[in-house]
Amino acid sequence: MEAIKTNHITLTVNLQQAINYEIANHFLIIPKSISEEEGVFYIDQTQESTISNIREELKMLFNKQVSLEMVESSVIKKALSTYYRRNDSEPKLVSYRNDFLEDLIFEAKHINASDIHIEIYEDDVRVRLRIDGQLIEKNNIKKENYLELINQIKIKSNLDITEKRLPQDGRIEYEEFDIRVSILPTHHGEKVVMRILGRDASHLDINQLGFEIDDLPLYLEAIKKTNGIILISGPTGSGKTTTLYGTLKYLNNINTNIVTVEDPIEYTLKGINQVQLKEDIGLTFTSALRSFLRQDPDIIMLGEIRDAQTAQMAIRASLTGHLVLSTIHTNSAIGTISRLVDMGVPSFLIAETINISVAQRLIRTLCNTCKEEKDFNEDDLPLTFNIKKKLNKHHVAIGCNDCYHTGYKGRRAIYEILPITSDVIDAIKKNTLEQSDHMKNKKLSDKAFDLFTKGITSLDEIYPILIN
Repeated sequence: MEAIKTNHITLTVNLQQAINYEIANHFLIIPKSISEEEGVFYIDQTQESTISNIREELKMLFNKQVSLEMVESSVIKKALSTYYRRNDSEPKLVSYRNDFLEDLIFEAKHINASDIHIEIYEDDVRVRLRIDGQLIEKNNIKKENYLELINQIKIKSNLDITEKRLPQDGRIEYEEFDIRVSILPTHHGEKVVMRILGRDASHLDINQLGFEIDDLPLYLEAIKKTNGIILISGPTGSGKTTTLYGTLKYLNNINTNIVTVEDPIEYTLKGINQVQLKEDIGLTFTSALRSFLRQDPDIIMLGEIRDAQTAQMAIRASLTGHLVLSTIHTNSAIGTISRLVDMGVPSFLIAETINISVAQRLIRTLCNTCKEEKDFNEDDLPLTFNIKKKLNKHHVAIGCNDCYHTGYKGRRAIYEILPITSDVIDAIKKNTLEQSDHMKNKKLSDKAFDLFTKGITSLDEIYPILIN
């Protein structure tokens, strides 16, 4: 039996679901086509000596005729690492067999997915996982099973199974991690997003977050002050909360009273008093902060400054001798100052209370095993980006077994820091900060391009940052 000549196997989601991780890796097979009468599988050519036995086992397993087509080992290994991904450094996945939801949650956890999306459309229901910031389609679910799955999620997260018209938020708790559940009514039914939250922040190290060697001392100097505001900005999923927890761990000691209000509590830290936001009963950022001031705190962490009232309370807390840490949704370190002004905070108060403004992003890093160097054409850069040094070569994503054929392995943060110097204070008070030259060579775009020139990431990954 000769091996079929093919360099690549492409699987649809339905075919991928035909067999599980254990079967695919045990027999070294990949489904080619599945019908009611027959299953056709690609098989590793190294299995040729036992191919008859494997065929008989698969017949019994699937209760149908089985055909096997041999292909080269490299092709099978590539398909297995692409479509049957598993984090081998984690303990073996617990199999729940008859519980699709538990299987899905634990598999997502073990392959380091951050979110699980369950979406219903007119003809089908799909499941997607967010891995390293990218959504990957994982499963299709029969529509007749959709309602049972949604109700199971609602029951586990203590939500109302009869409420289908309004959004609901809940939480599922496990021993080592939690799931934040968000349910949103859509045109065809309810969409579910489950955010996987790690409980333990003891592994976070401020020295390993990604601050450059020149930026880290500036940040440490700002957070060592006994009062003032530390603001971290960036879009959802840019690592702001991780930076805050790394900072809290650094500041946490026996002599310091630290309180936080969060939505949700993503990590837990021993020695820190953490409060979960509950807006439906009136426990908002503003009301919690008002109560915190009567708890004799040294350091206060607000999950987010969302409105003018919260911003003004944070300013007030810093003026009365507290160090306040929070996040805010802006695109740059300077944009944070403008956002506070737009919220109605007087410029002179901002200048007197802000210790440092930080903007950050997460960038996927190229896999060192398979990345390739190629000629670089400057015309591929955005027209608005001003290149500062000549570049002849660059690295591109290829894909291999080590990176599950994505071309990327892991992510790292980049930071844009605005230290509040006397010149910056004057510019804030005069509302001339955005026209000043204080961020020269410190912008996120410059930091991202620097990683690109060093071959750490690709142009595709940093392009959105370069055009901002």
